[in-house]
Amino acid sequence: MNQQALAAVGVYAELCTIIIFWLANETGKVRRKERIALGDGGDKRLSRLMRGTANNTEYVPYFLIKLLIAALIGMPAWVVHLFGVVFVAGRALHASYFVYPGTPMMRRFIGFGIA
Repeated sequence: MNQQALAAVGVYAELCTIIIFWLANETGKVRRKERIALGDGGDKRLSRLMRGTANNTEYVPYFLIKLLIAALIGMPAWVVHLFGVVFVAGRALHASYFVYPGTPMMRRFIGFGIA
């Protein structure tokens, strides 16, 4: 078992957690501002943020599980870092599309494609 590779998985799990907290925080800001407790209340910005949050929670767990399995079966730490950096960068780029209004759709596609 490669301890460095396993430690690297932990680093990327935490970075993915920061992205989900970022999305959740932005969603909460809009909910408080617009006074929407459940659903999206017809608010397009909130709907967009909710979709970004859902998309992130759909993809991140599978990636982290696969990365952990790869580390456990002997993937070198540098490869874990390579996959981790690329995935986290893609997820951050993808999330930024949902957080910042007026962001070009291409940013979402590029972020998704990288991740």
